[in-house]
Amino acid sequence: MKRNLLLVICLTLVVIAAGATGCSREVVTSGGVLGDKGIILSQQSTGIWVSGEGEVSVVPDVAILNFGVEAQAATVAEAQRQAAEAMEAVMAELDEYGIDEKDIKTQRYSIYPVRRWRDDEEILIGYRVTNMVTAKIRKVDDTGIIIDAVAKVGGDFTRIRGISFDVKDRTPYYEEARTKAMKDAKNKAIQLANLAGVGLGKATYVSEGAIYWPSPVRDFLEWEGGAPVPAAPTPISPGELKLTVNIQVIYEII
Repeated sequence: MKRNLLLVICLTLVVIAAGATGCSREVVTSGGVLGDKGIILSQQSTGIWVSGEGEVSVVPDVAILNFGVEAQAATVAEAQRQAAEAMEAVMAELDEYGIDEKDIKTQRYSIYPVRRWRDDEEILIGYRVTNMVTAKIRKVDDTGIIIDAVAKVGGDFTRIRGISFDVKDRTPYYEEARTKAMKDAKNKAIQLANLAGVGLGKATYVSEGAIYWPSPVRDFLEWEGGAPVPAAPTPISPGELKLTVNIQVIYEII
């Protein structure tokens, strides 16, 4: 009797197992779709997937000048003295144009020996001191005039490596680009829904992807000391920057 009961139980378990593995079924749950192997599939994978892009043109209102002084002399002390005096004159000139100290940042300061080969022998001929800084010019229209002023007071020690442009506040441009990106995504989703003959529901997933804010546009002026200072102000054109925001959106199908 017990043996027959055990046999019936074993056969029942085999039938249940065969039914579980032989049938494919999906059960909708609150978290998504329950597949035949008990794996919950997210509802995000069942809608219309689109990407959107928003681009905004920005006129820079800040110029960032990369410049400094460089002095060479027979001794370190003399090279340092010349560089310090030239930089002090430049800093005083920037102050005259209202450039705040917090907007001036040292980028590189170096002291190194200068050697030359002569008759198959390397000879020490002096020392070079370089002091490079960046200055943020918040009145972009003054950029050309400030470049000329720096070159004049710095004299032969002046080194101007380049200029770049930026904006004081990027927030409103980000917001505008996001608005355009969402609109672009919605238009694509509507078209896809119409082509598929389905209804477009609400967005179930939104992800902001790459935000492309170009590195500040740099113009390499490469102004070395001794170059003549233009009689007229140096012309500077900031042009435009392009801000791009990419998003991914999933809409439900209704």
